[in-house]
Amino acid sequence: MAHLPERKEKNCLNCGATVVGRYCHSCGQENIEPKETVWHFVSHFINDITHFDGKFFTTLKDLIFKPGFLSKQYVKGKRVSYLNPIRMYLFTSFIFFLVFFSVVRFGENFESSFTYFGKTRAQVDTMSVVTFSNFTSKINKGIPMTRTQYYKLVDSLKQDGGIYFTKHKYKSKHEYDSLLKVGARKDNWLNRKLVYRGLDMNKRYGNDSGKILRSVFTSFMHHFPQMLFVSLPLVTMLLQLLYIRHKEYFYVSHAIFIIHYYVFIFIAMMVGIGISEIQDTLGWSWLGYLNLGVSLAVLWYLYKAMRNFYGQSRWKTISKYILFLFMALIIIILLMAGFFIFSIFQS
Repeated sequence: MAHLPERKEKNCLNCGATVVGRYCHSCGQENIEPKETVWHFVSHFINDITHFDGKFFTTLKDLIFKPGFLSKQYVKGKRVSYLNPIRMYLFTSFIFFLVFFSVVRFGENFESSFTYFGKTRAQVDTMSVVTFSNFTSKINKGIPMTRTQYYKLVDSLKQDGGIYFTKHKYKSKHEYDSLLKVGARKDNWLNRKLVYRGLDMNKRYGNDSGKILRSVFTSFMHHFPQMLFVSLPLVTMLLQLLYIRHKEYFYVSHAIFIIHYYVFIFIAMMVGIGISEIQDTLGWSWLGYLNLGVSLAVLWYLYKAMRNFYGQSRWKTISKYILFLFMALIIIILLMAGFFIFSIFQS
C-alpha cells in the first residue's frame, strides 16, 4: 500500500505534541500530510479492515482452542496482538443476537402452541389424521391426542378465562380492590401489581392466553442481551470470592476471564443454531448429538479455562468449578425471574 509523505513539521495535528519519528508518542497519530487522494483513502480503509481481520482471527483461534490463554495474556500485559476483550464481546454479541433474532422464531413457536384457542370445531374436524396428530403433539408434550381429549382440554382452558398472574381470577380491578379493602385478600405490593397487569393484558388481548404469553415471552427475549450484560459483574464477583486468597488477581482480571468465556458461549450457541437449522431443513435427527456435544463443550471449556488461567491443581479446580456453576445458576435464575417480571410490565 502506498503511504502518504511524512510532514516536515514536527507538531502533531491531532494533539499538538512534538513528534519524534513518524508517529506521535502522545496519541499515536501518524505525522503525515493531511491531504490524500481517493486511492490513499481507499487503501487506508482496506488496510484497517485487513488489520482488524488479522487480529480478529488470531484472537478467535486462540480463544477457541486455548481456553484461558487470552485472559492470561491480557493479565500479563500482552494486548496489542489481540482484540480488546470488551470490543470482542460487543462484536460477537451483536453478531449472535443478530443471528438469533433472525433465525430463531420464538414467537411462531408460541403461536403454534396456543392458536388452538381460536380454532373452531369445523377447522379441527377438517384436519387429516396425520395433521391432527402432529398438531396436538405440539400442545401435549409430544403425545398425540384424540379429538375427544382435545375438545375437553380446550373447553377447560377456555373456562379458565385466560392467563392471570395469580391463582385467583377477578372480573375487574374494582372487584379486586373491593376484596383488598374488606380484607378478603391480603396481597403484597408485587402481587397487586401483577394482578392489575394481568387484568389489563386480559382486557387488551381478549383473554387469549396464547397472545398474552407470546407478548410476554417476546418482550423477555428482547431484554435477554441486557440480562446477560447485567450478569457479567455478578458472575465476576463469584470468581472474586472463589479466588479471594489469590491477591495477584484483581476484580478486572476475573472480569476479563468471564468476558472471554461469554464470547466463547456466543460462538458455541451460533454453531448450535446452525446445526439446528440444518437438522430442521434436512431432517437429520443424528445432528442432535452434535448439539449435545456443543453443550458439553461449553461446560468442558470453562473447566479447562479455569485450570489454565488460575493454575491450580485439578481437584481444586474441579471443586471450585462445581461451586461456581451452582452459584452462577442461582444468579441466572434470579435474573431471569426478575427480567421476566419486568417483561410482563413492558409487554
